[in-house]
Amino acid sequence: MAFKLGILGIDHGHIFGMLSNMMAEGCWADGYWTDGPAVTETKFNAVFPDVQKTDDPRRILDDPQVRMVLISAVPGDRARLAIKAMQAGKDVMIDKPGCTTLDQLTKLRQVQAKTGRIWSVNFSERFQVPAVTRAEQLVFGGAIGRVVQTVGLGPHKKNLKTRPDWFFNRPRYGGILCDIGSHQIDQFLHFTGSGTADIAHAHVENTTMPDHPGFQDFGEMVLRSDNGHGYVRVDWFTPDGLPTWGDGRLFIQGTEGQIELRKYTDIGQPHVTDTLYLVNGEENTRIDARDAGLPYFKRLIADVEDRTETAMAQTHAFTTMKLALKAQALAEE
Repeated sequence: MAFKLGILGIDHGHIFGMLSNMMAEGCWADGYWTDGPAVTETKFNAVFPDVQKTDDPRRILDDPQVRMVLISAVPGDRARLAIKAMQAGKDVMIDKPGCTTLDQLTKLRQVQAKTGRIWSVNFSERFQVPAVTRAEQLVFGGAIGRVVQTVGLGPHKKNLKTRPDWFFNRPRYGGILCDIGSHQIDQFLHFTGSGTADIAHAHVENTTMPDHPGFQDFGEMVLRSDNGHGYVRVDWFTPDGLPTWGDGRLFIQGTEGQIELRKYTDIGQPHVTDTLYLVNGEENTRIDARDAGLPYFKRLIADVEDRTETAMAQTHAFTTMKLALKAQALAEE
C-alpha cells in the first residue's frame, strides 16, 4: 500500500517527522524542492541522503509516480504550494499551519472540493505523540467519562541562532495562534467531539523582542462549543535549562476522571517523553505511553489508497485552521 512521495519546502523542522514516519510505513521519496536556502537543508541532506534536490518543483508535480506531496515550506507559502499539488492530482500532507489567511483557506477549500484530493494538516502535537494515542484509547474507551474541558499548553524555545528572517515576519509565519495555537484547537475539537467552536477570548503580545515588532511570544485563547470548553496558552518562553524544545502538556477533564499528558519531558525528573497520568473512580496511575504508536501515518496511507478519511476528516482540517485564523484576527483587533 505504500507509495512515492514528493517534498515541496523543508523550511520547518517538522519535515523530518513527516517524512521519516511515512518512510517507516514503507513510502519513499527521491526528490525535494525548496525555495532558496533553508536552515534545515544541511541536516535534511544528512538524514535523507537518497532524497536529491531539484531546482524545479514541476519535476515533482509532474512525476506520475508521486501520489502525495509533503509540504513544510515557509507558512505563508504553504497554501499556494498545496493548491498546485492538488491541481496536479496529488494528495497533500502539509505542516501546520496549513495556511495563514482566510483567503488562502477559501481557495484551498475550493480546490480540494474540485479535485477531490486529500489536504491533511499534520498536527504533530497529536499525530506524532504516542501519549496522545494512548489518551485517545482511554478517553474514547470511557475511562474518564464525557470530556468537558481541555487545557493545552504549548511552550517553545526561541532558539534564535537558528531562526530565519521569516520567523519574525507576521505575514510569513501567520501569528502565534494561527501557528502553534492550531495544534491546541485540533486537540480540543478532537477530544471534546466538537464539530466547531466559538472563540470566547483571544490575546497575543510581544513582550521580549521589541526590535522585531512582528513577532509574538505569547498567545492565549478560550474555546467554547456545545460539547465542552478549552483553554490554550502558547509561548516562546521555554528556558534553555529544559532538555528539549518545550514542555508541552495537555489536560483532559472528564465527568468521571482526568488525564494529564507530559508529552516531551517531565520537569525535575530524568528526561523521558510520553508520560500520561490518569485519575478516575478506580485508578490513580502513571503510564509510560512511549509504545502506543502513531496510527495517523498508516491511516493516511490507507486513505490515499481507499479515498477514505480515517486519519482525519477533511472538514476537521478546514475547521481547525478556520478557528485558528479567527482567533488570530480577534487577538489582533
